[in-house]
Amino acid sequence: MTRKKDLEAVRAEHNNLGEALADYDRAYYQDDAPKIPDAEYDALRRRYEALEAEFPELSGADSLSRKVGAAPVERFAKVTHAIPMLSLGNVFADEDVFEFVARVKRFLGVAADIAFTAEPKIDGLSCSLRYENGKLVSAATRGDGAVGEDVTANVRTIADVPDLLDGAPDVLEARGEVYMSKADFAALNARQAEAGEKIFANPRNAAAGSLRQLDSSITARRPLRFFAYAWGEVSALPAATQADMIAFLAARGFVTNPLTVLCDTPEQMLAHFRLIESQRASLDYDIDGVVYKVNDLALQERLGFVARAPRWAVAHKFPAEQATTELLDIEIQVGRTGALTPVARLKPVTVGGVVVANATLHNKDEIARKDIRIGDTVTVQRAGDVIPQIVSVVRHAEGAQPYEFPDKCPVCGSAALNEIDPRTGEADVVRRCTGSLACPAQAVEKLRHFCSRNAFDIEGLGDKQIAFFFEKGLIKTPAEIFTLEERDRESLTKIENFEGFGKVSTRKLFAAIAARKRIVLNRFIFALGIRHVGETNAIRFARAFDSFEAFRNEARKAAAGTPERDHLNAIDGIGDVVAEAVADFFIEPHNEAALDALLAQVTPFPMEAVKSDSPVAGKTVVFTGSLVKMTRDEAKALAERLGAKVSGSISKKTDLLVAGADAGSKLAKARDLGVETIDEDGWLRLAGVDHG
Repeated sequence: MTRKKDLEAVRAEHNNLGEALADYDRAYYQDDAPKIPDAEYDALRRRYEALEAEFPELSGADSLSRKVGAAPVERFAKVTHAIPMLSLGNVFADEDVFEFVARVKRFLGVAADIAFTAEPKIDGLSCSLRYENGKLVSAATRGDGAVGEDVTANVRTIADVPDLLDGAPDVLEARGEVYMSKADFAALNARQAEAGEKIFANPRNAAAGSLRQLDSSITARRPLRFFAYAWGEVSALPAATQADMIAFLAARGFVTNPLTVLCDTPEQMLAHFRLIESQRASLDYDIDGVVYKVNDLALQERLGFVARAPRWAVAHKFPAEQATTELLDIEIQVGRTGALTPVARLKPVTVGGVVVANATLHNKDEIARKDIRIGDTVTVQRAGDVIPQIVSVVRHAEGAQPYEFPDKCPVCGSAALNEIDPRTGEADVVRRCTGSLACPAQAVEKLRHFCSRNAFDIEGLGDKQIAFFFEKGLIKTPAEIFTLEERDRESLTKIENFEGFGKVSTRKLFAAIAARKRIVLNRFIFALGIRHVGETNAIRFARAFDSFEAFRNEARKAAAGTPERDHLNAIDGIGDVVAEAVADFFIEPHNEAALDALLAQVTPFPMEAVKSDSPVAGKTVVFTGSLVKMTRDEAKALAERLGAKVSGSISKKTDLLVAGADAGSKLAKARDLGVETIDEDGWLRLAGVDHG
């Protein structure tokens, strides 16, 4: 009876661990966004497998111990691996390495020493390259081990991957790791930051995200590399050992790791592990351990596989690199979306060969969970070898008080709130500044959004010009865009005298600004940059209210409570998450003041009434290819005025595809799905527009 009760408790723990690990696998393999450090993941996986070892009845067909990675995502074509791409078992202590070697010998029934290769374990994305008659025909990610994602076009952009092989078997699947060097990673992030684009957390995420782009031209601009260290299907093995196979791949033009060596004993294996560990910080690529493999391929064949891993290989993982230091202060940084991010200022300490002075604290909940206080002695770890984080508190400083996360933006003083997560319906862990229009920390990005093509679309006021005027103190808020000409007339320092400007370009800029002093309501609402209010929701609000003041008043009422908010929720497509974000925006005094100043300069006017009796009313329309007689944006706006829903992708729900010149994959997919297709002239006739 006792074991039954134990089994029930263990089964519950096993199920909880399985759900957590599956979620972490999806984040790591599908989203390229690990949720926890490798060391924490490995500990959870070891506990999961230990439970199954003690209670074998837990190890069913759906056990994670039988699975590899995560299922390939739907946006990629699928590739079935001729030979599965399995994972490796992990060991962490010296005695584990001795036991691995002893286990191999016991299985084979031999007492003599067996040779093993020892190679650095690259922290990248596994990839299989299939060559037929020496020509690269396909490339695929690991996926779930059996089926991967087709990334052939992207892999062809990697310089380390040969297109043609001399002296290769008729079929050869070369396998290895796509990665990004530390230097290239730093340069990429610098370019991303300068362009205002996504910053990658570490080289592994950058490599995985770059390889899994739908547009191979993006991958081509990313500095990806490839180490070959294994193979899948081979029509005729050209060598009899692991080491000789690696040499064969190197001779065919693949880059192989020069730190791979042959070892005859566990002592030699551990010595090489220590050597690699000591060189880890100086290598220009990330590694997280050393992989040992039986060198003799005939012995590998005899050893075979167990569950999701080979018996003849194992990964010896490095311990997480940690150090102890003092937490000097906690500072709150405000990002371009208003997110308040706590950053730990540390007494500088060396962690894994790198001096660390700052560490992420993630969010309010993380600080509370670990009870981190200013002045504490803390343990610091480099998560993924890149982003330092505080692992735990060693001891509290005398008299230190629990940290109180601010409920106001430290930059502008606006209220800082936790939004409702639209996926879970629960409060998000991230707290955001609600002073969208008035917060200097968000100002440049908000101004760029305000002037963007689908908002005010002010010609001559692009990203560089906005940053320039902001730095000069000439444009800090949207309203100041429309007073720029008047202030320039009264100023002794004229814009036309700045480098890059002149009388003509300045006159054109002022004319472009003046032309936008009247703007259609949906563009005006979209330009405000309210959270969760993109182009589609802006159109919904503009159609629901005949003026901006009516929208504004309803939003103010919505802040009062649920019954009043129902008026916003009742708008088709608007849910509670969007309604709450709108209410929060309009009750923030800083935003109200900025809006009043803007409305003193700009007049929003109602959208053109939607025609409900048009031939496309209620239909879903997709535009593709180049249009000649009107721009794509004009065509979309016309479709919406006619009551159609414009989509960017083809599906079974698409009613009509308008195909201009050079239409590509969307046109082919529409034909496959039987979607009605017309050209630009057909669209103009259908819309009742005379364009000559």
